[in-house]
Amino acid sequence: MTLLAYEALSITLPATARPVLDGIDLTVEEGEIVALVGESGSGKSVTARAALGLFPAGCRTSGRVRVDGTDLVGADAAHLRAVRTATAAMVYQDPRAAINPVRRVGDFLTESLRQVHGWPKDRADTRAAELLAAVGLPDPVRHLNQYPHELSGGMLQRVVIAAALTTGPRLLLCDEPTTALDVSTQAEILALLGGLRRERGLGMLLITHDIELAAAVSDRIHVMYAGRIVETAPVADLFASPRHPYTAGLLGSSPPLTGPDGPPARLVPVPGSPMGLLESAPGCAFAPRCRFVRPGRCDQSPPALQRQGPGLVACHRAGELAGPATGPGPGPARAHAPAVPLYKEDS
Repeated sequence: MTLLAYEALSITLPATARPVLDGIDLTVEEGEIVALVGESGSGKSVTARAALGLFPAGCRTSGRVRVDGTDLVGADAAHLRAVRTATAAMVYQDPRAAINPVRRVGDFLTESLRQVHGWPKDRADTRAAELLAAVGLPDPVRHLNQYPHELSGGMLQRVVIAAALTTGPRLLLCDEPTTALDVSTQAEILALLGGLRRERGLGMLLITHDIELAAAVSDRIHVMYAGRIVETAPVADLFASPRHPYTAGLLGSSPPLTGPDGPPARLVPVPGSPMGLLESAPGCAFAPRCRFVRPGRCDQSPPALQRQGPGLVACHRAGELAGPATGPGPGPARAHAPAVPLYKEDS
């Protein structure tokens, strides 16, 4: 069952040269984790917030965002409230910014249960303790009486995840949930999210700039650049044979979580800077940074998403792929870009 569906969603702000989002199509099924990856400024967080009906002030919006069948574009307050309190919930990237530092953890967790759903204090406290135990925090009753500064970053992230689960949502929107955490704590949070998906059948949209991290838990990956999705494919297929130069660039600049035997591969950063909202281009937005750009085509007409193999790619030269990525083998445990050119060089 489809829990979340973006249908040609576009968002434009005043005094900008290009849309914040430009024709986004994306779905999340029940029990599925879908990752949206890209550099900062690509529009990932705006996409996630749109699934709660949180659109930028003063924006113009077209297309649809459907959560469990409810279209949030132009929805009234009652429909938005129903989605936010029963169907979808957000896990934000900075837990210390999401929790009031002068309130106890228990107050934070029980607020929606008591004020929105009318639960008595004892019942809400019991539910909060159960959720803290479910996200792996020992001695949950003690943690309910603590203040945020008494917990580590990893513990606070678990509290934020518990808060998102208080009303039993079917869809979790995870906006960079491991950004401020060390590697070992990141692994614990990822394992927790994967366990919640298996145990509760949750659908999840995972927002991250780390394509390796996305591969660790996701079923499908959507690569986003300058407000558009430029490639999407199942995880193993995307890692084995990236078909967009930007995807290959992200893979080449990301250190693998579990690398091959022998010396680590040299990381190659994507040249240039991401396109800002005050910039626009008549053709492919990635053309100024792409070593495979074909003048007169790539820089003049924007490519549309088209079927290539098991996925979709928006690149005029996607059909010229020279071959699969080299390295120890494909799969979610590897984010190793090809050391050879992605495309056959023009003569």
